[in-house]
Amino acid sequence: MTIVSAAAAAALFKDCTRCFKFSSIVGVGLGGTLTYRHTYKINRVHFSGSIPSSYYCCATLSITMEEVKPTFDVDKAAVLVNEMRKTFSSGKTKSYEWRMSQLESISKMIDEKEKEIIEALHKDLSKPELEAFLSEILMTKSSCKLALKELKHWMMPKKVETSMATYPSSAEIVSEPLGVVLVISTWNFPFLLSLDPVIGAIAAGNAVVLKPSEIAPATSSLLTKLLGEYVDESAIRVVEGAVRETSALLEQKYLYIAGGARVGRIVMAAAAKHLTPVTLELGGKCPAVVDSNVNLQVTAKRIIAGKWACNNGQACIGVDYIITTKEFAQKLIDSLRSVLEEFFGKDPMESKDLSRIVNSFQFMRLVNLLDEDKVSDKIVFGGQRDESQLQIAPTILLDVPEDSLIMQEEIFGPLLPIMTVEKLEDSLDMINRKPKPLAAYLFSDDEQIKSKFVQNISAGGIAINDTVLQLTVSGLPFGGVGESGMGSYHGEFSFDAFSHKKAVLYRSFAGDAPTRYPPYTPGKQKQMKALVSGNIFNIILALLGWFRD
Repeated sequence: MTIVSAAAAAALFKDCTRCFKFSSIVGVGLGGTLTYRHTYKINRVHFSGSIPSSYYCCATLSITMEEVKPTFDVDKAAVLVNEMRKTFSSGKTKSYEWRMSQLESISKMIDEKEKEIIEALHKDLSKPELEAFLSEILMTKSSCKLALKELKHWMMPKKVETSMATYPSSAEIVSEPLGVVLVISTWNFPFLLSLDPVIGAIAAGNAVVLKPSEIAPATSSLLTKLLGEYVDESAIRVVEGAVRETSALLEQKYLYIAGGARVGRIVMAAAAKHLTPVTLELGGKCPAVVDSNVNLQVTAKRIIAGKWACNNGQACIGVDYIITTKEFAQKLIDSLRSVLEEFFGKDPMESKDLSRIVNSFQFMRLVNLLDEDKVSDKIVFGGQRDESQLQIAPTILLDVPEDSLIMQEEIFGPLLPIMTVEKLEDSLDMINRKPKPLAAYLFSDDEQIKSKFVQNISAGGIAINDTVLQLTVSGLPFGGVGESGMGSYHGEFSFDAFSHKKAVLYRSFAGDAPTRYPPYTPGKQKQMKALVSGNIFNIILALLGWFRD
């Protein structure tokens, strides 16, 4: 038997894959004792025992116990980071030419290795080829293309106005790279969520350590191989591994950490030791409110696109639950059922257009949500599952209890509860009773309802009459609020996240105001008050007084 700490236990039950030879784990703390037993299979874990809901998770890190002797530990992490610091200190990464060359190499890599990337995503998640191309390859290419196009503009100092107190003067904001930064990516979009922040970090001129998710091992291995071939390894390095390796990396001091791990508190605790700022995208229960005045066919298609056609629900901005009125619920269910059959056939378990559940742990977590006593009889569509194929059919539930696990946890899978209210305005209260989501969606043609939704719902981002497409708009930041995350990135926001905005004031030796220096006579005080009054006449008199003095 192996005993793990409360923090390690929490990390384990946030997600557990690639476990090795041990019979059981007992963890004490964080709200109770938990027991975990399993048999090992490739990237799959079978378990028994009781797991408190507070340990459930989505895209996150896993824990590895009694592994083969590690090849990467704290000492090696320290050596790696020190080497990266030397590279950064050399000034190589700061040049416009270096940044452009690395971005061009990544763009070339994506073009030349598209087939291999799609194959890796299929191995990890059975992602359909078109979905993999659109959601991972194309979006990563778009980020790279935008950075290549706009980098010179992003790097230019931004002029700002100065005040009379500094006259004559000029001022600007200079974007400078932070130094060595760490990117921890997640498994659900393992290519996009690895490279998108890396592109921003490179554009900003940093040295970057990337830790891809071990839960998507094929993509992690491919990223290690390809980045080793295409980019400057003295400044951009990939570290593979699980919690042991991630912990070793987190022991080091960085100037910034970006990640999407659900173990955000662990990352923040590690960062706090060095006062390191972080960007964390943590997800949450993303609602979609549906009014009765919508184009029902289009609404159903767009909800399905933001749920099941988005990594089979395993997406942090995917639709987690729907709220609509009692009288409209059945029409919505019928429309969703019809479109689901159109998209995935009469037997969705046979469809090649649905990703699989990432591993057995996540499969059983979803089954437990579905089989809870007060939930299992609420299924109105779907519910089929096949553990051997890690497949769960698109499943719709109606009016599950609000205190059920499926309405307390982020679902992160193909289950979709529909909650009903007497009038649509009541949906705002239901959403606001929960932690702030990473995304919130509204389907309505009522301008007043749209305005009220935007004004009263706090979320990382909002889309009206569509789902997930807000992420494709490069001018919009992607980030959470409250428990759904902190900080943001995407397009120029990525460049800004990995940059320090340095304030610079330029002055000549002329125009020195005597009022700023002691002794502070009544006359000087009067002149200073005139200057700050904003009255042009008073300002002229004060300036004449300076020259006279």
